[in-house]
Amino acid sequence: MKKIPFLILTTAAVLSFNSYSAQKKAEGNGINLHLMDTSVRPQDDFFNYVNGNWVKTAVIPADKGSWGSFNELREKTDENSLAILKNILTEKYAKGSEGQKIQDLYATYIDWNKRNAEGIEPIKGDLAKIDAIKNLADFQNYINQATLTGDNPLYAWRVGSDLKSSNDNAIYLGGPSLGIGKDYYQKENEANTKTIAEYTKYVSKVLAILGYQNPDETAAKIVDLEKRFAKTLLTNEEGRDANKRYNPKSVVELSGLVKNVNLPEYLQKVGVNTDRVILGDLKYYQALDGFINQENLPLLKDYMKYNMLSGNAGSLDKRLDDLRFDFYGKYLQGTLEQRSMDKRGLEVVNRVLGEAFGKLYVEKYFPAEAKAEMVTLVDYLKKAYHQHISNLSWMSADTKAKALEKLSKFKVKIAYPDQWEDYSKLTLLSPAEGGTYYKNTQNITAWNYQKNLEKIGKKVDKTKWGMTPQTVNAYYSSSNNEIVFPAAILQPPFFDFKADPAVNFGGIGAVIGHEISHGFDDGGSRFDGDGNLNNWWTKEDREKFEALTKRLGEQYSKYEPVKGTFVNGTFTMGENIADLGGVNIAFDALKMYLKDKGTPKKIDGFTQEQRFFMSWATVWRTKSTEKYLINQVKTDSHSPGMYRAVGPLENTDTWYDAFKVKEGDKHYKTPEQRIKIW
Repeated sequence: MKKIPFLILTTAAVLSFNSYSAQKKAEGNGINLHLMDTSVRPQDDFFNYVNGNWVKTAVIPADKGSWGSFNELREKTDENSLAILKNILTEKYAKGSEGQKIQDLYATYIDWNKRNAEGIEPIKGDLAKIDAIKNLADFQNYINQATLTGDNPLYAWRVGSDLKSSNDNAIYLGGPSLGIGKDYYQKENEANTKTIAEYTKYVSKVLAILGYQNPDETAAKIVDLEKRFAKTLLTNEEGRDANKRYNPKSVVELSGLVKNVNLPEYLQKVGVNTDRVILGDLKYYQALDGFINQENLPLLKDYMKYNMLSGNAGSLDKRLDDLRFDFYGKYLQGTLEQRSMDKRGLEVVNRVLGEAFGKLYVEKYFPAEAKAEMVTLVDYLKKAYHQHISNLSWMSADTKAKALEKLSKFKVKIAYPDQWEDYSKLTLLSPAEGGTYYKNTQNITAWNYQKNLEKIGKKVDKTKWGMTPQTVNAYYSSSNNEIVFPAAILQPPFFDFKADPAVNFGGIGAVIGHEISHGFDDGGSRFDGDGNLNNWWTKEDREKFEALTKRLGEQYSKYEPVKGTFVNGTFTMGENIADLGGVNIAFDALKMYLKDKGTPKKIDGFTQEQRFFMSWATVWRTKSTEKYLINQVKTDSHSPGMYRAVGPLENTDTWYDAFKVKEGDKHYKTPEQRIKIW
């Protein structure tokens, strides 16, 4: 399905830790006491103790399925970014400049008159090509062409770092496009059956727009095909193991694996010069001949036409745009209405021209000195992590040495890239030049495709970023062994120059610890310090680690955000390990910092230790619709926010000490029950 990678937009702020003078310019800052519910005992319900009054009064906006600290920050960033965008739209730029490209992309996106007038006309030529397919040779010729325009829903390729040779780019062959998360298909229960039925209605409506006389019947067949596809794919739980996703094959071996389509010829025709590919879902390719054959050709054509229209629904007319939102927004997320067009246009600009816009964002909202403050924080977190690894009671000296070696090789990227993306070869046309949003998306696809072709056979460019500066988020890359913090997350409630150290270590400090911990979670721990998929563990240590993670999975699998829907403790394992590690490491980093800089007196009656954990819970302030939570459990590897706020703390001794949690309290676990991994 043709899609441009999606990145969320956001804002920035300043921290000045080192300028924090002994006792506090910042008394009272960082934690809003009015949002707490102090009628609740922190030992029994810490989430509501910190966030209870917020939960009682917060209203999920009509254009959201969930609302919380992250959402508030993203919304604030959007407002700031819109001010930049509005200024761009009033300026005059030279043809081919980044400013002009932002203007033209935005103008064609919001031009509903043109988009509605064209309807589905832009894809009719592609639909006719699908209709013209008579045999498997025709099918392969069509897929070869469709790959170039991003419309291959069955076995598209991508280029990425080789999991076992991280400096080298490799070719990956992907799986099929599914209209809903594979978990809905792979696990049979009443809730999933209901969602599949609603999805089938959506497919039928799309087919009706294509002129099908029997859309319900054909939709049922397409959904059944997707279900059969899904049964060959790794489950969410299985996908946590990179070894299961790493199935290298020579191009010659592909011919023996799949008979009904010529995959070596496919690669050659689409411009991929390689003698080796990596399959993420081996079983899918082993079963591919059972799906792609002459008998199935009519159904495959229906499936491809459906994907052609649904995959481009956001680029065509309002009827399709609304139809897609009704299912993916209203039904799956519980969102009542779409975002305003200016904010949606802003999202498009950031998806496509994110670093061009990011330059302007950083210039206006991110002070250069904040980078240095982040370096200070990261150094404290790395020292704390080194100490934790060194003191682990369950790990042998040999494995510890390799863990510490990996930690020493961590790279850090802060705020924005040193080298910005070059958009000079991307052609975008304005409405006055005959440009439409659909035509521009075609140009974007062609530009991205060419960039990927140029990577083949080359070394990985590790200066590249996976997020724009204006993204409220952070990430760890196992192949690069790096942690990355865009400018936009460096603001309250994560990073506040007016706040005391505890608030910042409980916010951005725990985020840093979280990202470092991803290097040692159930997935990241399979990669060495050079970013290669390589077992650096002794067999005994790995078994001990997995016994601990199994207990953590059991804890989270008991959480029930919606009656009858439980968190998947295995699917969310990596994030849960990272939360547990992050909060523990950040707390010890705070103690190191206070030892070096001095400890402030109580602020609003709370110690630094208490404010640290309160800050942590503030970050995970969240309120969601039931539909959003159900879909999150199926498709998102992160646990819902209310469990992220308290799940790690129940295993953290220092939290018990800070709030005097004792036997009989609802959050209490005996010392033996508390799970300690990193």
